[in-house]
Amino acid sequence: MKIYVITPNYTIAGVPLAQLRFARALLNKGFQVELIVGNVPEPYQIPYVEGLEITVLDKGHARKMLFPLMKFFKLKKPKLVFSAEDHLNVIVLLAAMISRSDAKISCSSRVTPFDTYSDKFFSKRWFLKQAAKIVFPRADVLSCVSIDMVTQYNSIFKNLNHIPIYNVIKDDLSIERMQEDASHKWLNNPDQNILIAAGRLAPWKGFDSLIKAMPDVLNKKNVKLIILGDGPMKDELDDLIKKLNLQNTVDLPGYVNNPLSFYAKADIFVLSSLVEGLPNVLVEAMMCGCTPVATNCPTGPMEVLHGGKYGYLVPVNNQKAMSEAIVEALDNPIPKYLLDEAVEPFTVDNVVEQHFSALNLKKELSK
Repeated sequence: MKIYVITPNYTIAGVPLAQLRFARALLNKGFQVELIVGNVPEPYQIPYVEGLEITVLDKGHARKMLFPLMKFFKLKKPKLVFSAEDHLNVIVLLAAMISRSDAKISCSSRVTPFDTYSDKFFSKRWFLKQAAKIVFPRADVLSCVSIDMVTQYNSIFKNLNHIPIYNVIKDDLSIERMQEDASHKWLNNPDQNILIAAGRLAPWKGFDSLIKAMPDVLNKKNVKLIILGDGPMKDELDDLIKKLNLQNTVDLPGYVNNPLSFYAKADIFVLSSLVEGLPNVLVEAMMCGCTPVATNCPTGPMEVLHGGKYGYLVPVNNQKAMSEAIVEALDNPIPKYLLDEAVEPFTVDNVVEQHFSALNLKKELSK
Protein backbone atom coordinates (compact mmCIF):
# COMPACT_ATOMS: atom_id res chain seq x y z
CA MET A 1 0.00 0.00 0.00
CA LYS A 2 1.26 3.46 -0.89
CA ILE A 3 0.78 6.15 1.73
CA TYR A 4 0.67 9.89 1.11
CA VAL A 5 1.81 12.42 3.73
CA ILE A 6 0.89 16.05 3.07
CA THR A 7 2.23 19.27 4.59
CA PRO A 8 1.56 22.88 3.48
CA ASN A 9 5.21 23.93 3.35
CA TYR A 10 8.69 22.87 4.29
CA THR A 11 10.69 25.01 6.71
CA ILE A 12 12.64 24.22 9.85
CA ALA A 13 9.51 24.28 11.97
CA GLY A 14 7.38 21.86 13.97
CA VAL A 15 4.74 20.73 11.46
CA PRO A 16 6.88 20.09 8.36
CA LEU A 17 9.66 18.45 10.37
CA ALA A 18 7.13 16.21 12.12
CA GLN A 19 5.53 15.26 8.80
CA LEU A 20 8.93 14.43 7.31
CA ARG A 21 9.78 12.25 10.32
CA PHE A 22 6.42 10.52 10.02
CA ALA A 23 7.02 9.87 6.31
CA ARG A 24 10.42 8.38 7.17
CA ALA A 25 8.83 6.23 9.86
CA LEU A 26 6.28 4.80 7.43
CA LEU A 27 9.04 4.21 4.88
CA ASN A 28 11.06 2.28 7.47
CA LYS A 29 7.98 0.18 8.21
CA GLY A 30 8.11 -1.05 4.62
CA PHE A 31 5.46 1.14 2.98
CA GLN A 32 5.76 3.10 -0.24
CA VAL A 33 5.53 6.75 0.80
CA GLU A 34 5.11 10.02 -1.07
CA LEU A 35 5.53 13.35 0.70
CA ILE A 36 3.44 16.12 -0.88
CA VAL A 37 4.57 19.64 0.02
CA GLY A 38 2.77 22.83 -0.87
CA ASN A 39 5.84 25.03 -0.99
CA VAL A 40 9.54 25.11 -0.12
CA PRO A 41 10.59 28.74 0.42
CA GLU A 42 14.21 29.83 0.21
CA PRO A 43 16.67 29.05 1.76
CA TYR A 44 15.16 25.73 2.83
CA GLN A 45 15.66 22.39 1.13
CA ILE A 46 13.96 19.10 1.88
CA PRO A 47 16.70 16.66 2.92
CA TYR A 48 17.19 13.57 0.78
CA VAL A 49 15.62 10.42 2.20
CA GLU A 50 16.37 7.24 0.27
CA GLY A 51 13.20 5.71 -1.12
CA LEU A 52 10.96 8.67 -0.29
CA GLU A 53 9.06 10.21 -3.20
CA ILE A 54 8.65 13.98 -2.90
CA THR A 55 6.24 16.19 -4.82
CA VAL A 56 6.36 19.97 -4.41
CA LEU A 57 3.28 21.81 -5.68
CA ASP A 58 4.85 25.29 -5.59
CA LYS A 59 1.75 26.73 -3.96
CA GLY A 60 2.53 29.29 -1.26
CA HIS A 61 -0.76 29.02 0.61
CA ALA A 62 -2.88 26.03 1.64
CA ARG A 63 -5.94 27.30 -0.21
CA LYS A 64 -3.95 27.34 -3.46
CA MET A 65 -3.39 23.61 -3.05
CA LEU A 66 -7.10 22.83 -3.61
CA PHE A 67 -7.04 22.26 -7.38
CA PRO A 68 -3.73 20.35 -7.42
CA LEU A 69 -5.08 18.13 -4.65
CA MET A 70 -8.35 17.56 -6.51
CA LYS A 71 -6.25 16.40 -9.47
CA PHE A 72 -4.19 14.24 -7.11
CA PHE A 73 -7.26 12.48 -5.73
CA LYS A 74 -8.73 11.90 -9.22
CA LEU A 75 -5.56 10.64 -10.90
CA LYS A 76 -3.68 8.79 -8.16
CA LYS A 77 -6.74 7.43 -6.34
CA PRO A 78 -4.92 7.20 -2.98
CA LYS A 79 -6.05 4.73 -0.34
CA LEU A 80 -4.46 6.40 2.69
CA VAL A 81 -3.61 10.06 3.29
CA PHE A 82 -2.15 11.80 6.34
CA SER A 83 -2.55 15.57 6.56
CA ALA A 84 -1.48 18.05 9.24
CA GLU A 85 -2.45 21.62 10.17
CA ASP A 86 -6.07 22.75 10.08
CA HIS A 87 -5.93 25.11 7.08
CA LEU A 88 -4.51 22.27 5.01
CA ASN A 89 -6.81 19.67 6.60
CA VAL A 90 -9.84 21.64 5.40
CA ILE A 91 -8.42 21.85 1.85
CA VAL A 92 -7.47 18.15 1.73
CA LEU A 93 -10.91 17.05 2.91
CA LEU A 94 -12.69 19.45 0.53
CA ALA A 95 -10.59 18.19 -2.39
CA ALA A 96 -11.42 14.58 -1.46
CA MET A 97 -15.15 15.36 -1.24
CA ILE A 98 -15.25 17.19 -4.58
CA SER A 99 -13.26 14.39 -6.21
CA ARG A 100 -15.48 11.75 -4.59
CA SER A 101 -12.40 9.98 -3.30
CA ASP A 102 -12.80 6.94 -1.09
CA ALA A 103 -9.36 7.41 0.52
CA LYS A 104 -8.97 6.99 4.24
CA ILE A 105 -7.86 10.39 5.54
CA SER A 106 -6.26 11.11 8.90
CA CYS A 107 -6.07 14.79 9.88
CA SER A 108 -3.85 16.06 12.67
CA SER A 109 -4.31 19.42 14.39
CA ARG A 110 -1.10 21.00 15.64
CA VAL A 111 -2.01 24.30 17.37
CA THR A 112 -4.69 25.34 19.83
CA PRO A 113 -8.07 25.94 18.16
CA PHE A 114 -8.46 29.18 20.10
CA ASP A 115 -5.69 30.63 17.91
CA THR A 116 -7.09 29.05 14.73
CA TYR A 117 -10.83 29.73 14.85
CA SER A 118 -13.05 32.66 15.81
CA ASP A 119 -16.70 33.41 16.49
CA LYS A 120 -16.36 36.90 15.05
CA PHE A 121 -18.78 36.91 12.13
CA PHE A 122 -17.29 37.01 8.64
CA SER A 123 -13.68 37.08 9.84
CA LYS A 124 -11.22 34.72 8.12
CA ARG A 125 -11.06 32.51 11.18
CA TRP A 126 -14.87 32.42 11.36
CA PHE A 127 -15.08 31.25 7.73
CA LEU A 128 -12.43 28.62 8.46
CA LYS A 129 -14.48 27.37 11.40
CA GLN A 130 -17.64 27.07 9.26
CA ALA A 131 -15.69 25.22 6.58
CA ALA A 132 -14.19 22.89 9.18
CA LYS A 133 -17.64 22.04 10.53
CA ILE A 134 -18.70 21.01 7.02
CA VAL A 135 -15.67 18.98 5.96
CA PHE A 136 -14.25 17.53 9.21
CA PRO A 137 -16.88 14.74 9.34
CA ARG A 138 -15.32 13.40 6.10
CA ALA A 139 -12.10 12.57 7.96
CA ASP A 140 -11.64 8.99 9.12
CA VAL A 141 -9.51 10.18 12.04
CA LEU A 142 -9.22 13.60 13.65
CA SER A 143 -6.28 13.80 16.02
CA CYS A 144 -4.44 16.37 18.11
CA VAL A 145 -0.84 16.30 19.27
CA SER A 146 -1.68 16.70 22.95
CA ILE A 147 -4.40 15.60 25.34
CA ASP A 148 -5.12 19.20 26.38
CA MET A 149 -5.69 20.12 22.74
CA VAL A 150 -8.20 17.29 22.40
CA THR A 151 -10.23 18.83 25.21
CA GLN A 152 -10.11 22.21 23.47
CA TYR A 153 -11.14 20.83 20.07
CA ASN A 154 -13.95 18.73 21.49
CA SER A 155 -15.29 21.82 23.25
CA ILE A 156 -15.48 23.69 19.94
CA PHE A 157 -16.50 20.84 17.60
CA LYS A 158 -18.92 19.07 19.92
CA ASN A 159 -20.20 16.55 17.38
CA LEU A 160 -16.74 15.36 16.39
CA ASN A 161 -14.34 13.10 18.24
CA HIS A 162 -10.73 14.24 18.24
CA ILE A 163 -8.21 11.86 19.78
CA PRO A 164 -4.62 12.38 20.99
CA ILE A 165 -1.75 11.04 18.85
CA TYR A 166 1.75 12.40 19.38
CA ASN A 167 4.29 13.28 16.71
CA VAL A 168 7.22 11.02 15.92
CA ILE A 169 10.25 12.62 17.56
CA LYS A 170 12.72 9.80 18.17
CA ASP A 171 13.85 7.79 15.16
CA ASP A 172 17.13 6.35 13.88
CA LEU A 173 18.07 9.41 11.84
CA SER A 174 17.45 11.76 14.76
CA ILE A 175 19.73 9.63 16.94
CA GLU A 176 22.42 9.81 14.24
CA ARG A 177 22.10 13.58 13.91
CA MET A 178 22.60 14.01 17.64
CA GLN A 179 26.18 12.78 17.15
CA GLU A 180 27.12 15.36 14.52
CA ASP A 181 29.41 18.29 15.30
CA ALA A 182 27.83 21.56 16.37
CA SER A 183 29.82 24.62 15.40
CA HIS A 184 29.62 27.27 18.09
CA LYS A 185 32.33 29.01 20.10
CA TRP A 186 30.66 28.21 23.44
CA LEU A 187 30.15 24.49 22.90
CA ASN A 188 33.79 23.43 23.08
CA ASN A 189 34.27 24.14 26.79
CA PRO A 190 33.24 21.13 28.93
CA ASP A 191 33.25 23.31 32.07
CA GLN A 192 30.79 25.84 30.65
CA ASN A 193 27.10 25.61 31.58
CA ILE A 194 25.11 25.90 28.35
CA LEU A 195 21.45 26.87 28.18
CA ILE A 196 19.72 26.47 24.85
CA ALA A 197 16.38 27.56 23.42
CA ALA A 198 15.00 27.29 19.91
CA GLY A 199 12.12 28.44 17.78
CA ARG A 200 10.84 31.23 15.60
CA LEU A 201 11.88 34.60 16.98
CA ALA A 202 8.29 35.72 17.41
CA PRO A 203 6.32 37.18 20.35
CA TRP A 204 4.55 33.98 21.38
CA LYS A 205 7.88 32.23 22.01
CA GLY A 206 8.63 34.48 25.00
CA PHE A 207 12.34 34.83 24.26
CA ASP A 208 12.31 38.44 25.53
CA SER A 209 11.17 37.20 28.94
CA LEU A 210 13.88 34.52 28.94
CA ILE A 211 16.59 37.08 28.13
CA LYS A 212 15.31 39.35 30.91
CA ALA A 213 15.67 36.43 33.35
CA MET A 214 19.35 35.97 32.54
CA PRO A 215 20.82 38.64 34.88
CA ASP A 216 19.31 36.84 37.87
CA VAL A 217 20.73 33.53 36.66
CA LEU A 218 24.17 35.11 36.24
CA ASN A 219 24.12 36.25 39.86
CA LYS A 220 24.34 32.57 40.85
CA LYS A 221 25.74 30.67 37.88
CA ASN A 222 28.25 31.18 35.10
CA VAL A 223 26.15 30.31 32.05
CA LYS A 224 25.81 30.98 28.34
CA LEU A 225 22.46 31.06 26.50
CA ILE A 226 22.14 30.15 22.82
CA ILE A 227 18.78 30.84 21.14
CA LEU A 228 18.47 29.06 17.78
CA GLY A 229 16.13 30.36 15.11
CA ASP A 230 15.20 33.42 13.10
CA GLY A 231 12.16 35.61 12.81
CA PRO A 232 10.62 39.09 13.05
CA MET A 233 11.88 39.82 16.59
CA LYS A 234 15.57 39.34 15.75
CA ASP A 235 16.48 43.04 15.89
CA GLU A 236 14.36 43.67 18.96
CA LEU A 237 15.99 40.79 20.84
CA ASP A 238 19.46 41.95 19.75
CA ASP A 239 18.69 45.40 21.17
CA LEU A 240 17.45 43.86 24.42
CA ILE A 241 20.67 41.84 24.76
CA LYS A 242 22.73 45.02 24.33
CA LYS A 243 20.54 46.99 26.72
CA LEU A 244 21.10 44.37 29.44
CA ASN A 245 24.82 44.11 28.58
CA LEU A 246 24.47 40.40 27.81
CA GLN A 247 26.48 40.31 24.58
CA ASN A 248 28.94 37.86 26.14
CA THR A 249 26.18 35.72 27.63
CA VAL A 250 23.37 35.44 25.06
CA ASP A 251 23.86 34.59 21.39
CA LEU A 252 21.37 34.47 18.51
CA PRO A 253 23.16 32.48 15.79
CA GLY A 254 20.04 32.26 13.64
CA TYR A 255 18.93 29.24 11.66
CA VAL A 256 21.05 26.10 12.06
CA ASN A 257 20.72 23.00 9.92
CA ASN A 258 20.94 20.52 12.78
CA PRO A 259 19.67 21.80 16.15
CA LEU A 260 19.87 18.28 17.60
CA SER A 261 23.66 18.49 17.61
CA PHE A 262 23.40 21.68 19.69
CA TYR A 263 20.96 20.13 22.16
CA ALA A 264 23.30 17.17 22.63
CA LYS A 265 26.03 19.51 23.90
CA ALA A 266 23.82 21.66 26.14
CA ASP A 267 22.91 21.22 29.78
CA ILE A 268 19.49 22.84 29.95
CA PHE A 269 16.81 23.39 27.34
CA VAL A 270 14.52 26.33 28.08
CA LEU A 271 11.04 26.64 26.60
CA SER A 272 9.74 30.14 27.33
CA SER A 273 6.60 30.04 25.16
CA LEU A 274 3.32 31.80 25.89
CA VAL A 275 1.39 29.16 23.93
CA GLU A 276 2.19 25.90 22.13
CA GLY A 277 0.48 22.98 20.46
CA LEU A 278 2.84 20.21 21.47
CA PRO A 279 6.41 21.60 21.62
CA ASN A 280 8.45 19.18 19.51
CA VAL A 281 11.66 21.02 20.40
CA LEU A 282 11.11 20.25 24.08
CA VAL A 283 10.90 16.52 23.40
CA GLU A 284 13.83 16.67 20.96
CA ALA A 285 16.03 18.33 23.58
CA MET A 286 15.04 15.77 26.22
CA MET A 287 15.91 13.01 23.74
CA CYS A 288 19.36 14.61 23.46
CA GLY A 289 19.85 14.60 27.23
CA CYS A 290 18.93 18.19 28.14
CA THR A 291 17.19 18.85 31.42
CA PRO A 292 14.04 20.80 30.47
CA VAL A 293 12.80 24.04 32.01
CA ALA A 294 9.47 25.04 30.48
CA THR A 295 6.66 27.49 30.96
CA ASN A 296 3.40 25.86 31.93
CA CYS A 297 1.74 27.31 28.84
CA PRO A 298 -1.24 25.88 26.98
CA THR A 299 -0.75 23.26 25.65
CA GLY A 300 1.81 20.49 26.00
CA PRO A 301 4.60 21.22 28.51
CA MET A 302 2.64 20.02 31.56
CA GLU A 303 1.74 16.88 29.62
CA VAL A 304 5.25 16.20 28.31
CA LEU A 305 6.86 16.78 31.70
CA HIS A 306 4.13 14.88 33.60
CA GLY A 307 3.51 17.75 35.98
CA GLY A 308 7.20 18.14 36.83
CA LYS A 309 8.35 14.51 37.01
CA TYR A 310 10.52 14.90 33.90
CA GLY A 311 11.52 18.56 34.20
CA TYR A 312 10.88 21.97 35.71
CA LEU A 313 7.66 23.89 35.07
CA VAL A 314 7.29 27.64 35.68
CA PRO A 315 4.45 30.15 35.23
CA VAL A 316 4.23 31.90 31.89
CA ASN A 317 6.12 35.19 31.59
CA ASN A 318 7.52 35.01 35.15
CA GLN A 319 11.18 35.92 34.93
CA LYS A 320 11.96 35.33 38.61
CA ALA A 321 10.46 31.83 38.55
CA MET A 322 12.28 31.12 35.29
CA SER A 323 15.67 32.16 36.66
CA GLU A 324 15.15 30.14 39.86
CA ALA A 325 14.13 27.05 37.87
CA ILE A 326 17.20 27.31 35.63
CA VAL A 327 19.50 27.47 38.67
CA GLU A 328 17.67 24.53 40.25
CA ALA A 329 17.94 22.54 37.02
CA LEU A 330 21.69 23.15 36.86
CA ASP A 331 22.06 21.96 40.45
CA ASN A 332 19.70 19.01 40.04
CA PRO A 333 19.53 17.79 36.44
CA ILE A 334 16.95 15.19 35.42
CA PRO A 335 18.54 11.71 35.19
CA LYS A 336 18.96 10.26 31.70
CA TYR A 337 16.72 7.26 32.41
CA LEU A 338 13.82 9.58 33.26
CA LEU A 339 14.36 11.62 30.09
CA ASP A 340 14.34 8.39 28.05
CA GLU A 341 11.14 7.34 29.78
CA ALA A 342 9.50 10.68 28.94
CA VAL A 343 10.44 10.40 25.24
CA GLU A 344 9.18 6.81 24.79
CA PRO A 345 5.62 7.85 23.72
CA PHE A 346 7.18 9.78 20.82
CA THR A 347 9.01 6.83 19.26
CA VAL A 348 8.28 5.46 15.78
CA ASP A 349 6.65 2.22 16.94
CA ASN A 350 4.30 3.90 19.41
CA VAL A 351 3.15 6.71 17.12
CA VAL A 352 2.69 4.61 13.96
CA GLU A 353 0.78 1.96 15.88
CA GLN A 354 -1.59 4.58 17.29
CA HIS A 355 -2.29 6.01 13.84
CA PHE A 356 -3.00 2.61 12.29
CA SER A 357 -5.07 1.49 15.26
CA ALA A 358 -7.24 4.61 14.97
CA LEU A 359 -7.75 3.81 11.26
CA ASN A 360 -8.51 0.15 11.98
CA LEU A 361 -5.48 -0.79 9.89
CA LYS A 362 -3.24 -2.42 12.51
CA LYS A 363 -3.07 -5.60 10.45
CA GLU A 364 -1.36 -3.60 7.68
CA LEU A 365 1.63 -3.09 9.98
CA SER A 366 2.31 -6.84 10.14
CA LYS A 367 2.39 -7.36 6.40
